[in-house]
Amino acid sequence: MERKSSGDDGAGERGLLHTWKGYSYSVTPERLLLRGPVLQVALGTRHGVLLVEGGQVYSFGELPWKQSHVPEPAKPTLESALSGQRVVAVAAGSFHSGAVTEDGGVHMWGDNAAGQCGLSGLSTVPNPTPVALVDTDTTPTQTVPVLELACGEQHTLALSAQREVWAWGSGCQLGLNVAVFPVWKPQKVEHLAGRYVLQVACGASHSLALVRCLGPQDIHRPPVDKCRQCNQLLFTMTDKEDHVIISDAHYCPLSMELTEDEVRLQAPALTQGLKMSPSEPVLSSHTSTSNSPPPTRGVDPTQDSEKESALANGALTAADSGPPAQSGGSVVLGVKSSPYPDEQAVKDYLKKLSEAEQMDKATAGGTHTLLPSAGGLTSSTLNSLVASCASAVGDRVASTYEALSLKKMMNYLPSGVAKAGGPAGLTSVVGDNTAERVRLEDSMQAKKSSSTGDIREEEAEGLRRRLSLPGLLSQVSPRLLRKACRPRMRAVALTPLGGPVPEVPEAQEVFPTLQTEVWSWGHGEHGQLGHGDSLARVRPLCIKSLNSKEVVRVAAGAHHSLALTAQSQVFSWGSNSFGQLGHMESPSTVPRLAKLSEGIRVWDMSAGERHTLLLADGDCFRPIIYYSGQQVKEEAEESPAKELGQQEEEEEEEQRAGSYTQQPVLLPFCMDLGYVSNVFAGSQRCVALSDMNVMGFIAGLHELASAERKFYCKMCNIKTQIIRPLLEMEALSSALGQTATGLLHTLIRRFGLLCHLTGQHAASLTANLRRVRDVNSLLVLDNASIFLDSYTEYCSAVGNFQVMGGFQTLTKPSLDFFGKSPELLMKLSECSEENPATADLLVALFYLPTRHLHEYGRLLLKLVTCFEVCSNDYQRLQDSCSKFEALALQLKRKRKDADYTFHFWKSFPGKMTDSLRKPQRRLICESSNKALMLQNAGRFSVNWFIVFNDALVHAQFSSHHVFPLTTLWVEPIPEENTGLHGLKMITPEETFTLLASSPMEKTKWLRSINQAVEQALSAAAQDSASVGSGQKLEPPVPRTASYTFYKDGRLKEAKYEGRWLAGKPNGRGVLKWPDGRIYTGAFKNGLEDGFGELLAPNKTLNKNDQYLGHWKDGKMHGLGTYRYASGEVYDGSFQDSMRHGHGMLRSGKLNTSSPSVFIGQWLQDKKTGYGVFDDITKGEKYMGMWQDHLRQGTAVVVTQFGLYYEGAFRDNKMMGTGILLSDDDTTYEGEFSDDWTLNGKGTLTMANSDYLEGSFNGEWGSGLKVTGSYFKPHLFEADKDKDKTRAVKLGRLCVCAEDKWQAVFEECWSQLGCEAAGRGESWKAWENIAVALATSRQHIRDSPEMLSRSHSRTLESLEVIPPHEGPITMERYHSIRLYLLKACDIPLHPLGRLLETLVAVYRMTYVGVGANRRLLPQAVNEIKSYLNRIFQIVRFLFRDLPEEGGLIPEPATSLQDKKEPGSTDAPLESPKPGRVVSSSALLLPVLLPRLYPPLFTLYALDKEREDDVYWDCVLRLNKQPDLALLAFLGVQQKFWPVSFPVSMPALGEKQQVLSSTKDACFASAVETLQQISTTFTPSDKLQVIQLTFEEITQEVQSLLKQDFLWSMDDLFPVFLYVVLRARIRNLGSEVSLIEDLMDPCVQHGEHGIMFTTLKACYYQIQHEKIT
Repeated sequence: MERKSSGDDGAGERGLLHTWKGYSYSVTPERLLLRGPVLQVALGTRHGVLLVEGGQVYSFGELPWKQSHVPEPAKPTLESALSGQRVVAVAAGSFHSGAVTEDGGVHMWGDNAAGQCGLSGLSTVPNPTPVALVDTDTTPTQTVPVLELACGEQHTLALSAQREVWAWGSGCQLGLNVAVFPVWKPQKVEHLAGRYVLQVACGASHSLALVRCLGPQDIHRPPVDKCRQCNQLLFTMTDKEDHVIISDAHYCPLSMELTEDEVRLQAPALTQGLKMSPSEPVLSSHTSTSNSPPPTRGVDPTQDSEKESALANGALTAADSGPPAQSGGSVVLGVKSSPYPDEQAVKDYLKKLSEAEQMDKATAGGTHTLLPSAGGLTSSTLNSLVASCASAVGDRVASTYEALSLKKMMNYLPSGVAKAGGPAGLTSVVGDNTAERVRLEDSMQAKKSSSTGDIREEEAEGLRRRLSLPGLLSQVSPRLLRKACRPRMRAVALTPLGGPVPEVPEAQEVFPTLQTEVWSWGHGEHGQLGHGDSLARVRPLCIKSLNSKEVVRVAAGAHHSLALTAQSQVFSWGSNSFGQLGHMESPSTVPRLAKLSEGIRVWDMSAGERHTLLLADGDCFRPIIYYSGQQVKEEAEESPAKELGQQEEEEEEEQRAGSYTQQPVLLPFCMDLGYVSNVFAGSQRCVALSDMNVMGFIAGLHELASAERKFYCKMCNIKTQIIRPLLEMEALSSALGQTATGLLHTLIRRFGLLCHLTGQHAASLTANLRRVRDVNSLLVLDNASIFLDSYTEYCSAVGNFQVMGGFQTLTKPSLDFFGKSPELLMKLSECSEENPATADLLVALFYLPTRHLHEYGRLLLKLVTCFEVCSNDYQRLQDSCSKFEALALQLKRKRKDADYTFHFWKSFPGKMTDSLRKPQRRLICESSNKALMLQNAGRFSVNWFIVFNDALVHAQFSSHHVFPLTTLWVEPIPEENTGLHGLKMITPEETFTLLASSPMEKTKWLRSINQAVEQALSAAAQDSASVGSGQKLEPPVPRTASYTFYKDGRLKEAKYEGRWLAGKPNGRGVLKWPDGRIYTGAFKNGLEDGFGELLAPNKTLNKNDQYLGHWKDGKMHGLGTYRYASGEVYDGSFQDSMRHGHGMLRSGKLNTSSPSVFIGQWLQDKKTGYGVFDDITKGEKYMGMWQDHLRQGTAVVVTQFGLYYEGAFRDNKMMGTGILLSDDDTTYEGEFSDDWTLNGKGTLTMANSDYLEGSFNGEWGSGLKVTGSYFKPHLFEADKDKDKTRAVKLGRLCVCAEDKWQAVFEECWSQLGCEAAGRGESWKAWENIAVALATSRQHIRDSPEMLSRSHSRTLESLEVIPPHEGPITMERYHSIRLYLLKACDIPLHPLGRLLETLVAVYRMTYVGVGANRRLLPQAVNEIKSYLNRIFQIVRFLFRDLPEEGGLIPEPATSLQDKKEPGSTDAPLESPKPGRVVSSSALLLPVLLPRLYPPLFTLYALDKEREDDVYWDCVLRLNKQPDLALLAFLGVQQKFWPVSFPVSMPALGEKQQVLSSTKDACFASAVETLQQISTTFTPSDKLQVIQLTFEEITQEVQSLLKQDFLWSMDDLFPVFLYVVLRARIRNLGSEVSLIEDLMDPCVQHGEHGIMFTTLKACYYQIQHEKIT
């Protein structure tokens, strides 16, 4: 190799590699020169692997598996088999190596005798060869990508990207449930499935895994609850009285260690791995019920679950520790002597217990019970011990589990103990393969350790015991046994210290986790598994004592193990023959701290065969290296090429000479290596990777990480040495009181969170140093907000506690605890004062973390200087740096505010303090110096004004008033006129003026109050108006805030939340009254105004009244819907909170007592004016006048039985003159006295025209008393003409059409801004329309589901006001027509709203019971009246529109059309010029389609008889073939079609008309006429008739081959034929409808003639005599 001494500087600056062997005073490391920076080194027994930047891999040392075997190559050789692959990680075992590529592939090479390369059939693998990890659980099978590898002597572990562990090779260190070795194919370690593994490490014959504790983030991983081998539950839960025992001690019989016979079979394969003598049988748990169980081989899988749970976690008995004891597997308890005093006592105690157990078994008939029921004294002693243990632990749950596991364990001691142990007690043997035995051993070990070293450490962790599941039953901690024998201290169970860490926010998932467990498995003969014994384990088992230590990295040497914690401490366990554990404690089978002087913080470590390297920070941040383990002789170093054999001999000598370190020693040369980033140890070798400090960047990174680690250790010290003792104090909460205790708990929780975040950040910075060392992986840049928030919250918590005087009240408890000399407090709070007060020390201590923000700022600034100003990294660092600096300043201000506030409360009069002192409240300024006075105050009154950050307080002698700042408006009063320096204060319920003593004071107060208001608003709302406006002097006048009214009046004690304007609610808001009323909606000037909803509870019915609609000046006003609790619903107009105008009231559902609907006019909450009342239960409909809820005036009533009444009503009864018709045309005309009751003079006419005249008395339909004369008119033919005068004229005694629905039209006029019809300005009306549409648009934007998309488009087009001035031309007429079509389609337009209401009232009137044929004339008149009244509105809007019947001048070009003004009612689509303006032409197309169904029904009912006659005739005549029918109707022969087109013809093909042909002649004309039923308006129907005539003419012309003029005689029969063939069912109704609603100007034109023809056809068909 090229070698240089490390003093010289090489060309490279990063990843420089230095190597040396062991430690002695003259060792100097050598530099190894390579092409690029080295990223990672892995060392085997005699070889090593290097990973260089760019992903190349080099091997060095002895490589016997290479074909060209050189004893030791001069320099590292490139592994060319990996070229083209980018390698990201390498690993080396004793004699094999592995590499992981970028895409997660694994390559292995080297010795493969035990299958450690994962390739079958090869004893060595010369070059890197791919090995696939195939997951067979998935279908189809998938190859699993790998993150990292670890290699041991005979096995390899891989950590997959899914964070699962895979293993291959030989030995129980694989953790696989297999009986045959080697395992060639990588297999998943099932026992760790479902857990999130962070790192794996391999020793020579043991394995370690660092696992994330199961937390909320693992919920998405399905828990593995059954053993995949034997399908038994992995975790069992036993319910015992008031305790629940949860056990994870499942032991799989299929994966148990091998029995004797199996060992014999496989001995050859196992000799290297398992030193196990075949003569030792493995004993199972109590398998028989006799008192002395014989040893059995193997285990019967069907044993009961109790035994199942008692089986060991795969404990292997190891024979290394001594000769086999008499009863089988030997476990030596306490062979080494120990200074622990009570060892003998405990043994005696156990002996007693086992005797008790034997008695117990005898009495219980040999069954195994959990709690000893016999054994008097012993049992109760045990119980008392358990009870005292339990009470002593703060975390009650933990205590219950621990105590129970202690009790259970002591019970499970088999009977063998007493006999085997004997009185000497030196080799008491437990011949039982149980987990409990392991636990007992654990506790013995732990006891020993606790006396010699870790008492303080144990104490500190006391409350933090991790209760992770599985593995709840931790070993009995010595703390428990100690606490059982000492006076009880009160423990407050406090979350942050009770669990490992308080709930960690989601956001922090980006940081490395500190909640970890270490799991170990494999051979344990040196104690390297850390479970307190020397047993091997086949399955991974959690090392419970490391559970809450925050381990962030594990490492394994050949026979020892290391764990590095976030607090920069190293725990070590295993073989310590060369001092490689860094301490001389014994025994070394449990993790213990390596001994390093105080202030040394370790951050990287590596373990070799017999030594350990630690990389640490000291007082400066430059890394230093400690070495612990075997020392190397000087001569060995001088002749590096010595043969291996010689070296080994030397090592043995050394072992004899005992040249090794007692504790880690500092390597003197480490300061010359530059900035070391990693250390690696392997076999005898040590390697360090270092960087040169280019531009100070590397130093900056190291300093940042070092500062963070130092700060974290400091925080942890405060937590363990100050916070925990304080919390455990008995009288704490009573001394502090409830509020302060709560605040203290919040403070400590936030401290815990901050501490945890710091720990995570330190771990991430350290990882960054070890790996990439670049800016991009600094989490503090992208996640600055997490830090800033944590610090802000923490600082607020400290401030809140301080303001409430918490630190003063803590003084006494802390004096009790820390004594009169607070050195510890002074040291931790870094206080330099002479004799400071305890309270000040505590304040300084808790504010200490905020000083760390400056550190962040300073260190990031250092990094900033390493970059170009224009670079991206520069910008990011600069931003973060300024954020931290800004926050540091802000928190400094916050601390000042808290101090100021605290001192203010000290001086403030006591009575008011209690009600005004709040944790979040801070003082801004106060007027104790008389700087501010109340205007017009009395001479002797005291007025003291205090501005807090949330309120202005006006304090007087004994009372005070609080004005919240969010609803406080301050206006300076101009001084010109008064000469006073006044400030006007506006609050929702009071306005007052304050006078300042000078202009300066006035400005100061104005600014302070405004700033305070601004901050209060931005804190309360974070709404857009107030964010980031700290620079503005004045807070916004409109703002969002909530307020509770206190003065008497309508709003007393009501709470308002919403928008404000200068002291008044204005805008959207919610108002809640104490009686349960809630108003949500718009406000204006402090009152409900606009659209809103009111809910008012109805106490008696226990339901709410609900109003949804418009308001004005605090009253319901305009359109709205009121749902009463009783079930009634009113939908309509309101005025002054009363029903007023047009409205509809629905009462009851169909199944309740009185379902009914009223629609009509209301006057001040009463039905008054015209209205329709539908009484569904009675089946009556009333259409007429009302007054004060009563039927009064003329009206019509129809019933479902066909009765019809029209006449007068008085006081809600039929009273006065009226006409009554029954269904069969029996008619009564005369006086009425009550509903359907005749009383007085009248005439009764029968259906056959006979009549009675006289006086009548009685109810219709139940026998009438009659006094009068009877007439029979038709005796003589001559009287027939007189009879015509007798027919009753209907419609005289009902409400005339113009008087109906006046309120509806009035509303429309008022919406247009007119007091009455036609009175007002049209420009103002257009403005109102625009406003109405705009507000509706706004409304729809808030709730878009109200309108369909096409409606929204229509709405947009309506927002443009059409031209409404100037003469009307045809073009303008069309634009008006289109505008009306659109306007009437949208209910948000006043015209659309009017139309919608009219349609509703019309349907209400004429549907259901109202479908009575006698109502037809009224229904038609009502439509005509609508047309007139709407036309009036249209003419008001379009001033220049001619009146009804007026003419629009057509364009000058088409003069010849002028002769025929009548024929102009063309279809809507293609109008001809020259137009008569008529309401029906303009408005019927809009109105009629909506009213058509009820109207046409009435026509059909009215024309029923005639239509029946007509239809009969049509059906009969239609049976005739075409020619017969034509002949019958007298159509001239020349008009008979000869042929007709076929439905699917070849082009132009025709078919002859035969005598049998049907429905073929004039087919197109027939089809056209049938469309009359699909049109609505008369003009459309006339258009259809016209088209039919044109079709007929066309057909005849083609027949006659010449132009042709019709005469009526020719035309009529042809048309009659077409009408017959068209088979229109209700032709009579169609004819009547056209006749009634036809545009008058059409009657004499062409259309008129055609219509007359159709009508004639209809009558002709009715009277046709078929001969």
